[in-house]
Parts: sequence; structure tokens; C-alpha cells
Amino acid sequence: MDAGDRERRRLTRARERSSSRTGSGSTVLRALSVGNVDDNDTMEDERLKNDLLERKVVAPRYSLVREIGRGSYGVVYEAIARRSGALVAVKKLRCDAPENVELALAEFWALASLEKRHENVVHLEECVLQRSGMAQKMSHGNKRSRQYLRLVETSLKGERVLSSPQEPCYLWFVMEFCEGGDLNQFILSRRPDPHTNASFMLQLSSAVAFLHQNNIVHRDLKPDNILISERSGTPVLKVADFGLSKVCAGLGMGSGCRASDETEDNKNKNNINKFWLSSACGSDFYMAPEVWEGHYTAKADIFALGIIIWAMIERITFIDAESKRELLGTYVRQGADIVPVGEALLENPKMVLSIPQRRRSQMSDALRKLLQDMLAVNPQDRPDALELHSRMGQVTCAA
Repeated sequence: MDAGDRERRRLTRARERSSSRTGSGSTVLRALSVGNVDDNDTMEDERLKNDLLERKVVAPRYSLVREIGRGSYGVVYEAIARRSGALVAVKKLRCDAPENVELALAEFWALASLEKRHENVVHLEECVLQRSGMAQKMSHGNKRSRQYLRLVETSLKGERVLSSPQEPCYLWFVMEFCEGGDLNQFILSRRPDPHTNASFMLQLSSAVAFLHQNNIVHRDLKPDNILISERSGTPVLKVADFGLSKVCAGLGMGSGCRASDETEDNKNKNNINKFWLSSACGSDFYMAPEVWEGHYTAKADIFALGIIIWAMIERITFIDAESKRELLGTYVRQGADIVPVGEALLENPKMVLSIPQRRRSQMSDALRKLLQDMLAVNPQDRPDALELHSRMGQVTCAA
């Protein structure tokens, strides 16, 4: 594949990503309140429900303080819970287009499906649907909520059914606040620290093992989507941004998630690595070779994690073409171009990766071998998430 073909493919992916960005012309809701109200279809019930919601607006639960981030399809604010005074993060997603609704619902379904909390996965406090200045708390699978069903219908039909352009609606995600920024900011603003690297490797493998055990494929693991909490006095990683995630809970599923080779013995195990996904999504520098082809499993998360850890250990960075930011990420140099590792392996499956890249690297042989396995061309040669976490524990203990 020549440079022209590669550039055309990247431009196509860039256009696909840009279609999922939200507009920013709406006014900021300075106070957010929630009403737990059932949806009914009659005009009278609708009027009573709206009256109740309006009464609840006078007692807002959160106050927005400042904007702290702006992503591909939403804005994140620092906010204060008025009752407790606790800091929270509030992500505002405009549901004015089917692609935005699909991303918002993917994040909601993934986080709402988790029955237990994990220290290294960002916690969703609640999700609120706002429309016409009123707010309603969202609950997963609430078939009595007409607004929730309209969101699902918008996503499935690919056309607006929820509201008119003059009446925008938003989903607000209230999550734990991470004051330490993202992994890029944290690592690149500090001197290299082997102890921190070892801790982060173990935390990341623990988070991915937890997600895969709960049938969630993240599909967009990258340093931007790994946040840092420092409330405990030591940095704690939080995997965040589940807009591209897929919940593979159940067998024979549609919606781009298909089970293969299932037997009676493994049906109860619900092995996430048996589910095949077909939507080529993610961020170029962290995508596995099979993701570029659009046929992959949860092992793609293992590949992305390998890229992140390799870059973190050796401080390998590149300048993002869109944001002009310096980001952690490994790549292959081809002449004057830098090519994502996954794309380069797709073009040349026999290519041997130079791990480590630095001549004077302190990387142990055990970690080098683990990274080589995580970045294997064939997904079946990569460890699954549980094996990875076990091996990561051995590597970090030895270090």
C-alpha cells in the first residue's frame, strides 16, 4: 500500500469521526435537577408530569463550575453536588443526530450494565435526559419511559424521532471527578518513575480484565481516555469514555456483535473473545490490525493496551495531526511518514517490532516478551485479559 492509498484511508476515517461531533451553540445549563417520573402516553399524564418536573427544577442538584474538556461528541464540566458539596464531572451530550445518540447510548449501556464498581473504571453516578429545560433520570431498559424508547428508536432508525431542531435534548452523565487529568498529561509532565509505571501497568490490566469479565469491549483505549484520580494521595487510573464500547451480553446477538463456535459447555461462561465485531472504530495509533479490516474480537483491547504501555515505558510520543498535541503512542517509521503499528502489521504481517526502541532501555526481558505477545499480529496469539493481568502481576513483581 503506497502513501497515497494510506492517506485516502485516513481521510475517510477522519470524515467518519467528524460526523459524530456535536454542535456547541446551545446555552450551558448552570443547574441540573432530576425527577424520577414515569412516562405515560395520555395528554393529561403528560401535563401532570411536566408540572412535576418544573417544580423539581427549582431545587437543582448540581451546579456547573467550569468547562474542563471538549471531546468528539460532548463537553465535560466540573460541577458541585449541592447537597454534599462533592466535586463531580458532568458530561453533556447533545442528542440531535442519530450518530450522537448511538454514541451516548453506548456509553450509558456499558456503564449502567456494571453491577459492581471497580477502582480503575470511572463510576457513573447517574444519567439525566434534559429536554425543554426539564430533566428526567434515565434507567437502563426502562420500557415505561417514552423518551428513553425514542432515544433507542433514533439510534436504530438512523433518523431524528426525539425532538425538533428548535427543541434540543441532551444526555448528562454525572461521574466521579478525576482531578489529575489524563494519562498523557500525567506521564509527560513528570520525570520517568519505574514504580509509577509498574503500578499503572497493573491497574490498566486489572481494568480491562474487569470490563471483559463483564462482557464489555472498550474499543477506544488510548491515553486520552484514561483519567487520573489523586484523592487517595497516590495516582489511581480510571478507564473512561465508553462511547464506542460494545456490550456483548448474550449469545447470537445482532448489532454488530456475533457469537461463534459456542457449545453447551461455554454458553454459561459467555467468553467475550468468541464475539466478533464488525465496526472499524477507534483511534488510528492504537488500533489492532484486524480492526482496520473490520473483523475483530475483544483481543483488540489487548493490542491497544500494548501500544499504551510500550509508549508509557519508553516515553514514545507523536504529534496529533488534528489537535497538534503531543500524545503517547508507538508507531513504525516508513521514510518520512509515521505509520500506526496496527496498520503497518496489516501491510506486513511478518514485520518484527523493535521492542524496546531505545538502545539504553531498562525494559526487562519479561516485559518485552509480554508486549510482543500483546502486539501479536494474530489475535489468537495474544493473551486474554485475565491471563494478561496475571502475567502483568508477575512482571511488575519481578521489577
